[in-house]
Amino acid sequence: MSSGDPPRGLSHLTDEQLVEECRKGNGQAWGALVDRYKSLVYSIPMKYRMPEEDAADVFQNVWLDLHSELEKLREPAALRGWLVSVTAHKCLRWKERESKRAGVALGWETTDEPTDSRPLPGEVEAQAEQDQLVRDAVESIPERCRKMIRMLFYEQPPRPYLEVAKELGLAEGSIGFIRGRCLDKLKKALDKCRFSR
Repeated sequence: MSSGDPPRGLSHLTDEQLVEECRKGNGQAWGALVDRYKSLVYSIPMKYRMPEEDAADVFQNVWLDLHSELEKLREPAALRGWLVSVTAHKCLRWKERESKRAGVALGWETTDEPTDSRPLPGEVEAQAEQDQLVRDAVESIPERCRKMIRMLFYEQPPRPYLEVAKELGLAEGSIGFIRGRCLDKLKKALDKCRFSR
């Protein structure tokens, strides 16, 4: 397993199963749950263009909230939506505080109206849901395709074909063909989860 791959131990469990294991005190289940949704949770503050330090605080506070609310969580199947809503709410509160601070610093009267071009909560939530569907689809395809897609599309700058071929043990000339097949598999996985383009 490369450093970019998530741990596979309990990743096959559903959200409901992971929540139930977490409620029993299973630390590995908690780790699998955080690993499953860490990108989703962190992506929301990034969409608000939050400074990294503030984004890290929001990220940590969302997981603390989930940990304290785990026993009360009525619908573990709706965990993803809960995480999106809680994270977006925390980001919106941050945005309001920052707008007020900026207004006070400039001597302006402040209102509760958004004063910048950052996205609205509904837009952020919808985009975060779509992003998570892509991450879930990538996780569902075969390992070699998953690795190739991460190397070619998730890394900046994308890795050269020669490097990808070497790491995956393939001929450099076959990368384009295999990439096409992997993208077809990803498209089918996205269609299966009703991803809207």
